[in-house]
Amino acid sequence: MKKPDPVQGLVIRYDYLWRDEADRGRQEGSKERPCAIVVARTGEGDDARVWLAPITHTQPMNTKGAVEIPSKVKQHLGLDDDRSWIIAGELNSVAWSDPGIVPVSRDRWDYGMLPQKLTRAMLDKTLERQQDRSLKITDRVLLEKQRDRDEGRGR
Repeated sequence: MKKPDPVQGLVIRYDYLWRDEADRGRQEGSKERPCAIVVARTGEGDDARVWLAPITHTQPMNTKGAVEIPSKVKQHLGLDDDRSWIIAGELNSVAWSDPGIVPVSRDRWDYGMLPQKLTRAMLDKTLERQQDRSLKITDRVLLEKQRDRDEGRGR
């Protein structure tokens, strides 16, 4: 099974690290969850980079940075029936080669694509958060380099 190319709107499975977890010193997410690619920057090998927005069942207190996923879309992606939101105001920046990106099942790498309208809404929310300076980005590549340096492997 070949890993797909990273494209905006693709929903994958990843061990998303929430910003508050990173602030408390965690290096890895507490669980794998569906995440949507907000931005994909392609490149050679490890140069490919993606910015991922987590998908959660927890209703956000402030919907300024979130987009609810319609039940029809959830069904199309093979997600459960519970209400879910894309948290577009908090992202993880990761290398496409990150081992935390895992297949959805034995025969599928991804859940599928978000509809164009939902992808646009997610991107718009992210850009709004960037403009008002409330966008939170956790750079997992940088965290990995810091961990390697701390463990003496980055020499």
